[in-house]
Amino acid sequence: MKRRHLFHLLAGMSAAAALAACGKRKPSAAALKSDARVLALGDSLTFGYGAPPEAAWPVKLGELTGWQIDNAGINGDTSAGALERLPSLLAAGSYDAILIGIGGNDMLRGVTPSATRDNLAALVSQARAHTPHVALLATPSPDAMRAAVGSLSDAPFYDEVAKAGQALLIANVYSSVLSDASLRSDRIHANAKGYAEVAQQLADQLKAAGWR
Repeated sequence: MKRRHLFHLLAGMSAAAALAACGKRKPSAAALKSDARVLALGDSLTFGYGAPPEAAWPVKLGELTGWQIDNAGINGDTSAGALERLPSLLAAGSYDAILIGIGGNDMLRGVTPSATRDNLAALVSQARAHTPHVALLATPSPDAMRAAVGSLSDAPFYDEVAKAGQALLIANVYSSVLSDASLRSDRIHANAKGYAEVAQQLADQLKAAGWR
């Protein structure tokens, strides 16, 4: 009797553990429709500085996916500036997904990481109130020496903000492209080939996340 009782107890515990594990799994993201409207909010890297307008990664990503992507990148913008702009952008249109790539100028201008983190968190929160499809593009920490040897890495607060805000983290895209001198127009911007590579890596990561 004791052995039988122990067997049933262990079986029940295993079933409960399995159910708990299932409950912790994140639901698969629903794929966006083929003609989805997407907002790309960012700075000069989103704008496409260093290349013709038609070479900007939002344009190239639209060509790869079929999505209608509004390029809301502004040269020199900061996380605070993007936070000021986002409400009017959302009020002006309905978006199926929002891609946020901002913060590089904060780091270049010496804005504290905590201030940038707070602004990014607010951006993600506002975006998620508009659509569940929100992605945060990590920007590399500015480091001339690491850039020279091709080993830039993402600033750590992007991962923190994405996890806390339940946004999709797009990691190592800007870092990998800007680490390759052949893909840059200057020290901190891509060229046309580089923006095409950004778009392709974005498309790959979004597909892996179930957005496509």
